[in-house]
Amino acid sequence: MAFGGTFILNTFNLQSIAIFAVAPLLLATGQTFVIISGGIDLSMGFIMGLAAVVAAHTINFVTPGAGLLVGVLSGFIVGVLVACGPGIINGLLISRLKVPPFIGTLGMFGVARGTAFLLAGGTTVPISNSLFAVIGNGRVFGIPYIVLITAVFMLGMHYLLSQTKFGQHNYAIGANVQAARRAGIDVKGHLFRLYVLSAACAGLAGVLYAARFNAGAAQAGEPLLLDCVAAVVIGGASLFGGSGTILGTVAGAFVIAVIQYGLVFVNVEPFWQFISVGVVIIISVLIDQAQRRFSGGRVDE
Repeated sequence: MAFGGTFILNTFNLQSIAIFAVAPLLLATGQTFVIISGGIDLSMGFIMGLAAVVAAHTINFVTPGAGLLVGVLSGFIVGVLVACGPGIINGLLISRLKVPPFIGTLGMFGVARGTAFLLAGGTTVPISNSLFAVIGNGRVFGIPYIVLITAVFMLGMHYLLSQTKFGQHNYAIGANVQAARRAGIDVKGHLFRLYVLSAACAGLAGVLYAARFNAGAAQAGEPLLLDCVAAVVIGGASLFGGSGTILGTVAGAFVIAVIQYGLVFVNVEPFWQFISVGVVIIISVLIDQAQRRFSGGRVDE
């Protein structure tokens, strides 16, 4: 409000906000699917860091012998595939062994964190591949490549959630898991695939983070878990499960990005970002509970 059009209509600011929102939005996409199902994934931040470190090592290993393009493709593929490993373990723990999502993914948070730091040797891993740096920082018609990649991915996830059987089963499980099971939905198989998908989203976020900074860092996603949950809740998803959309999550992620970038823009101490996001989450949950009461939904006492 203080800066008016110089903030909202400034092309550099809009590009910066879009780039700022990429990683939280990719994490929030996987988190959206999980929260709609009635669960939560606390391991995404360090799965992202693990993917960033693995992608960096892979690109550095492949590029000298196979060239820039093959190195980049190898980094993307191996980074995302390795990220799916913790997702597979999360899926097995939650779907087969009945471990509560909060506990299972919290344990994987520690495992992924330690593994990422071990692979990185406790430091960031610089990447020697000019093409990868272009993907992370280049633009086409003024739009950053990583923003375009994220936009295409968002469209695919929106279609998956809103137009496919997988998405409809996800809503059904979140609304009433017993009814979904009686309707013939393979709840165990769906939950397993769900946490693998969530980890894959974190893996893509990690690879794009590495491209943006031309380095892999184990702590890449550590501060983003709060942001991704906030984006999902602000976007209209219920923490009780059964509701939410990808488009809402996109809007929520940009609300968070504008708040955080705006605080930096007006020279407010960065620690206020955590306070503002936390307050937004609390307010959003209170609004969600109020809506459920008025609509006759169940609210635990």
